[in-house]
Amino acid sequence: MVSKPSATLPVATSMTVLSVDLGRTSTKASASREPEKVVLIPANVAHLTVEQVRRGGFESQPTDPLMDIWLEFQGRGFAIGQLAADFGANLGVGQSKVEDALVKVLACIGYFGLKGEISVVVGLPYYSQEQFDREKEQVISLVRSPHVMSYRGDFIAVDIQNVWVMPEGFGSLIWCEAQDKKAASPDFPSLSVAIVDIGHQTTDFLMVDRFRFARGASKSEPFAMSQFYEQVAAQIQGADSQSLSLIEVVHRPEGERFYRPRGETKPTNLDDILPSLRKSFARELSDRLINWLPERVTDVIVSGGGGEFFWNDFRPLLREARLKGHLAKPSRQANALGQYIYGEAQLVAMASKLAAAKG
Repeated sequence: MVSKPSATLPVATSMTVLSVDLGRTSTKASASREPEKVVLIPANVAHLTVEQVRRGGFESQPTDPLMDIWLEFQGRGFAIGQLAADFGANLGVGQSKVEDALVKVLACIGYFGLKGEISVVVGLPYYSQEQFDREKEQVISLVRSPHVMSYRGDFIAVDIQNVWVMPEGFGSLIWCEAQDKKAASPDFPSLSVAIVDIGHQTTDFLMVDRFRFARGASKSEPFAMSQFYEQVAAQIQGADSQSLSLIEVVHRPEGERFYRPRGETKPTNLDDILPSLRKSFARELSDRLINWLPERVTDVIVSGGGGEFFWNDFRPLLREARLKGHLAKPSRQANALGQYIYGEAQLVAMASKLAAAKG
């Protein structure tokens, strides 16, 4: 079980923690446990020359950094997020999340202005124990090291001393458990809980018994929001399912969902498309959940950007199955926030061991 860290860390654990949720729509990063301070950076990464990224240097400081993230690292240039999309980079659907993981972590470090010694917590899909262990070691070897870069023209030196990797979705359970308890609040550490993290590239089905991760019963499936965006794009002439604009419009409130693909003159009202697609897709997700669901599960935590999007359709299906459903709030940020809390707890544990050894 991951204990909830105290509000004040010991001096020995004052090292900065950076949590990075490597989403395929966006990278969610947090350097605190405050939901409003979680940054969402579109997942696009463009590999450029140093000369190409430096050309924007004259305008780098006055602009919104989320619209203009670029860095120089080891003699190469990288554009991240909206700037990368402008250069033609897509979201990388189908790629391993190990690819560009270091670049995305460095972009988050630059965004938060972190320097010196830090610890990083990252999440990865759990396709199998073997693949998770292999990708975990790859990420740790890439990230844990001193790094020097130029972020939007500013020199940054950082020493990443600790890297922890957890299955995607587990952070949402930690975040839900860390919330202030009410009389009716579930006691997750005493329950058999399923976590359904509906992301862009995968839906993660995790089984957790009394905060023990059930490795043999957990898995990630490549059926998630990317397939839903493909279904939406198929209804619109000229639409690209990886378009940041299309994805943004899908998640707007009813009455505001107008999307015009490049080259088209008339926008499409997605209100005419989304309700039936969303209902059928939620039913497919529910069928996959029920087919996977271990018998001992009593509660289901739903998280991820797709979790919030499908919640109203998904919740009645959970009730049909006599399961107690819980939506992690905020759904898109929950993993990053839980991972941050995990990092804090790890530092506290390390400090306690060090103090005990000094005796």
